[in-house]
Amino acid sequence: MYKLVLPNFEGPFDLLLYFIKRDELNVYDIPISKITLEFLNYIKLMNYFDIELAGEFVVMAANLMYIKTKMLLPAPDTDSAEALEDPRTPLIYHLLENQRFKKAASKLSSYYEANKFYFYRQNFDAELSNAKQNAQYKNATLYDLLLAYGNALSVDKEEKSVHTVEMFEISLEEKIHEITEILKVNRRMSFSKLVQNKDRRHIIVSFLAVLELTKGGMLMIVQSAPFEELIISVI
Repeated sequence: MYKLVLPNFEGPFDLLLYFIKRDELNVYDIPISKITLEFLNYIKLMNYFDIELAGEFVVMAANLMYIKTKMLLPAPDTDSAEALEDPRTPLIYHLLENQRFKKAASKLSSYYEANKFYFYRQNFDAELSNAKQNAQYKNATLYDLLLAYGNALSVDKEEKSVHTVEMFEISLEEKIHEITEILKVNRRMSFSKLVQNKDRRHIIVSFLAVLELTKGGMLMIVQSAPFEELIISVI
């Protein structure tokens, strides 16, 4: 099965500008017959591949046919000195407008790409509160910063909270010896059974001990599947 990817045009004017750019045509002197044929062929191609066709494309096709028909009709005899309006004039105007908007959108998009990784500092609550009071802001000088630093040092220091670190009741060496003795009886067991009914500190030390024994080539750790139970066995 083959997948065909067609260009995605946002509207009929995009498609017309694509044809003009591709064939290097003069937008002020559009060969309406050639453009109409290209536009109709594109619509037929979309219908052939069951691509949903927007109503504006059909309207544009009808408009191109109308312009083509109007250009084929003989010009009426008139004694007026005013030249007849080119039927293509409204189309040219809309094409140029569309082109200007696309250039502006592309420029805005480039600004977004250039600045999307910037994060600008937001106002603090205190600043927002002062702003409501119409406070005047100024750039801080080095003296202002030193003064603020001195004020911070002069503030009474709050009593620091003391965190007591409890020592482990068992060392890594003792846990290695303990696990070695257990595995002399049970040469294969799960890690969860090894640390059953132990607190967190013992579980951590037991895990480190198992890693050390595995590193030393005395144990082997296996799993039946990823994230399954760790099985420890004596080598």
